[in-house]
Amino acid sequence: MDVFCVDLSLRVKYLFEINYCFLNYIYSFRFFFKLFTSSFLPVFSLINFFPNSNWLEREVWDMFGVKFLFHGDLRRLLTDYGFLGHVLCKDFPLVGFLEYRYDDVFKLLLYEPISLAQSFRFFRFVNPWFKWKFHE
Repeated sequence: MDVFCVDLSLRVKYLFEINYCFLNYIYSFRFFFKLFTSSFLPVFSLINFFPNSNWLEREVWDMFGVKFLFHGDLRRLLTDYGFLGHVLCKDFPLVGFLEYRYDDVFKLLLYEPISLAQSFRFFRFVNPWFKWKFHE
């Protein structure tokens, strides 16, 4: 029914916790399975037994970098193919130094360093909804 991952960077021994949630519709029974692993140890894929886990395992690999053995189709789902790193890992930088944009002149996708000039920023310190009222 569901596969999700949690980054446990505070633990020394294991880095990721992978949670599987199984649901039996006939007996209305739920089963939760937790698996602790690091980014170096791959996890066995369950797509041979549960084909709907294909998308979920690909999402866990894309966001966290956990590799699944015998999966066969670990492609990126939510990020671009040239994307470096894994977004939901706690060691992923929050502020980037590269900009990814499409250039109409060259008809290419370009990586460029971010440059923010102060002259193009507009700072407005006066709140238009706040009016000073003086009592005379």
